[in-house]
Amino acid sequence: MEFNELRVADLLHGADYNPEQWLDRPDILAKDIELMKEAHCNVVSIGMFSWSMLEPEEGVYQFEWLESVINNLFDHGIYTILSTPSGARPPWLAQKYPEVLRVEKNRVRNLFGLRHNHCYTSPIYRDKVAQINGELAKRFANHPGVILWHLSNEYGGECHCPLCQEAFRQWLKDKYQTLDALNQAWWTTFWSHRYTSWDQIESPALHGEMMLHGLNLDWYRFVSHQTLDFVKWEKESVKSYNPHLPVTINMMYYFYGINYFDTKDLIDVVSWDSYPVWHKAGTTDLDIGCDTAMMHDLMRSIKNKPFLLMESTPSMTNWQNVAKLKKPGMHMLSSMQAIAHGSNSVQYFQWRKSRGASEKFHGAVIDHYGKSDTRVFREVSELGIRLEQLSPLTKTCNQAQVAILFDWENRWAIDDMQGPRNIGMHYKETVQQHYKALWKLGTSIDFIDMNSDISSYQIVIAPMMYLLRNNFEQKLKAFVEAGGTLVTTYWSGIVNETDLCYLEGTPHGLMDVLGLRSEEIDGLFDGETNSASPTTSSWLTKDKTYTCSQLCDLIIPSTAQTLMTYNEDFYQNKPALTVNSFKEGHAYYIATRFEDDFYDEFYTQLLKETKIYRPLDIPLPEGVIVTYRDGYLFLQNFNHHEVTLSALPTTYQLIDSNQDIYHDFILQPFEVIIIHE
Repeated sequence: MEFNELRVADLLHGADYNPEQWLDRPDILAKDIELMKEAHCNVVSIGMFSWSMLEPEEGVYQFEWLESVINNLFDHGIYTILSTPSGARPPWLAQKYPEVLRVEKNRVRNLFGLRHNHCYTSPIYRDKVAQINGELAKRFANHPGVILWHLSNEYGGECHCPLCQEAFRQWLKDKYQTLDALNQAWWTTFWSHRYTSWDQIESPALHGEMMLHGLNLDWYRFVSHQTLDFVKWEKESVKSYNPHLPVTINMMYYFYGINYFDTKDLIDVVSWDSYPVWHKAGTTDLDIGCDTAMMHDLMRSIKNKPFLLMESTPSMTNWQNVAKLKKPGMHMLSSMQAIAHGSNSVQYFQWRKSRGASEKFHGAVIDHYGKSDTRVFREVSELGIRLEQLSPLTKTCNQAQVAILFDWENRWAIDDMQGPRNIGMHYKETVQQHYKALWKLGTSIDFIDMNSDISSYQIVIAPMMYLLRNNFEQKLKAFVEAGGTLVTTYWSGIVNETDLCYLEGTPHGLMDVLGLRSEEIDGLFDGETNSASPTTSSWLTKDKTYTCSQLCDLIIPSTAQTLMTYNEDFYQNKPALTVNSFKEGHAYYIATRFEDDFYDEFYTQLLKETKIYRPLDIPLPEGVIVTYRDGYLFLQNFNHHEVTLSALPTTYQLIDSNQDIYHDFILQPFEVIIIHE
């Protein structure tokens, strides 16, 4: 399903709206419509936590207030994204059917409360969700103002109840068929753990089994599977009334518990909730911008289509360590950054601040003052006006020649493996170092997992590819044979999909492609470093020393050419960076974790070698980032100070302001300009 089937030609601008909190104040509901128009909003998300107002008693539905709100919004040109209410159950449901509440790892069932506190396996919970979803769909799925289903809210969490234990065992039976196969896959003869009956298997628990890595890994897989099976259940409960109305789920920042790539064929539109801590002490807004940009690109890459920024804050959050306000200009920059990376919306939590309970101090477009003469409202309105001018962007999507592997199952396995650094392997941060260097160069980047097709890319980067699954090593081999360029690193090709170590050498399946074998790996303490230097002037800066840390792989080259060697310790002069020619392509092996300068220089050189397109390939001030979206270039200043840019080529046209870009010009702090080729 294409994004444009949302029937909206413009970029979406709006917020999560909770009119049920104000049903006793019709004056506020009327004022909300007026203020939404003033803020240039064209969409709201409704119903996310409305179950107790929609079904105050079992089987008693009260939808009139919701229908009135949706009709009123549509009459004023504002669309509705309609949420299903399964993210938080009403008290009557938990009281009558306690099995819907989760059981924690300690095997104690939770009391009623909070949001994500329900069992995705419970037949009763599934039935009750399907019932109310069906009633909502019957009433609203064909409403002209409803453009998208928003299923539940930020799915996640795990349950260890008897129902989930039995479902886990059945999932294992389906996967392994026999106990012998499971015992072999989990290597249960170690510590005398061999299972002789399926009902002996329990989910991981602090007071039980936590050291059987195959079990832990399969539990992560099961939790992800069971959650997405519940998503499928919800989807089917609303699709039967209008199969053409698309569905989304709002995903979260690098969320650990669900393999988001597995949503590719399950949902129609990808969306996520972005809450970076801008202006955080001890880091820079450029670093925070990189972290956020990578998540945007991950979301876009799931379906290789535009996504939605479903939630962000127009000011601050109330649940982070410090409720830091966005400085003037940052709201525009952070919002346009999402658009630059492929979002077709900017939406907020929330439209109007709650008067009480958990999020009464969370940022909102309308605060408790209730009027539009505020800094936040002015910035939201300015963004809305700008988004209205950018409607052609909805028909574009970022195209990439470079892909980076970020594999959820590999991440789970690395975090659980015990060694070589139990004080932190830093998989996500390592991936981000590679990403950051390319992001600063303005390169478009896709993310892939080990199920992805990689044949269309020119460069594939696979850092810390510890766990191999789905014959990914064979995909990489074919990719390099056909002329592709592979970049991989230390701690790759170590175990199979059940976390069993490969025999006969690593990186498994790639020793010929890389022209080397890994013999040992040295773990470095925090604060301990080594260094490496180039052996040739054709790569990096000759005679420069590059600091490395955390892990140093000791490799034995066969056909690989050594480009850098270590400078210290007993492995002084051993290779730290190699390249190998293999059939029509090349494979690089980075044997240690370097400082950022290395990746900046390495990828600058690699893009030149592979002739990868770089938009606006001119020197830019530090902290200025160019992001390319299918002909549109977003120049973003992440500095707290103004910067001067050199005149741009006349082949570029400024599309939404009147600044003279053909002579040296200034970008203000956090300013974004958009040019078109």
